[in-house]
Amino acid sequence: MGAGGEQVLIVIDPAARRVDGESVRIARDVLCAGAGAGQVKVRVLEGPQAMPGALARRGSHRVVIVGDDRALVRAVRALHRSGELAAAPLAMVPVGAAPALALVRGLGLPTDAVAASRAVLGGADRPLDLLADDAGDVVVGPLGIPAPRTWWQRGLTRRGQRLRVETDGRVLTDGVRPVSAVSVRAADGLAEVVVRGVAEVSVRAASVTVTGPGGQGFRYRADARDCGPTRARTWTVLAGGLRLRMPSA
Repeated sequence: MGAGGEQVLIVIDPAARRVDGESVRIARDVLCAGAGAGQVKVRVLEGPQAMPGALARRGSHRVVIVGDDRALVRAVRALHRSGELAAAPLAMVPVGAAPALALVRGLGLPTDAVAASRAVLGGADRPLDLLADDAGDVVVGPLGIPAPRTWWQRGLTRRGQRLRVETDGRVLTDGVRPVSAVSVRAADGLAEVVVRGVAEVSVRAASVTVTGPGGQGFRYRADARDCGPTRARTWTVLAGGLRLRMPSA
């Protein structure tokens, strides 16, 4: 970035200002100094619901999200739903409490404001695989389907559920035997699917479909969100669906 470089739109999530206003200030100062004041616009969101509108008015600016995992996911989902994700590379300066930055740490982003801002200025875009579902949503990180919790005499425990899991048309579990957990992660152009139960099954596939027991719904967790219940869901790998600015090697 810099003179003659790309223009930057800094989108500041309101939660970041509440949790760590000093890191937000540092990120803003480093990015403005590195890119040049005339190259940078700053948008402070009034609330999470303002993200789609801010992105829709980005023009030719590179978007830099300042916030936590949820802020990044909101940006990716908004761009995916508008059909603009492939044409809108993102950058991010993570700001938030440590538990709220688990996703971005897993992606390899630095969580120090100065280091992350410098990575935005001097890093390189890296394509990341996503999981797109049949409801029009998208998942950035891994997703998990845990067994539901129930109360027994000795306290809270988990019991298996009879899920039907298919990958590329191949049945991994037919919904007769209970499974304790299912995990799905997009990597290297395919989904890594792991089914845990009496035995563990692990495969790689382009798509995975999970159906709840007896037509009932199941819940899953993805990108720091609890989702469902849904009777069935299909996830398909979106290879290189997100381009994210990462530190140079």
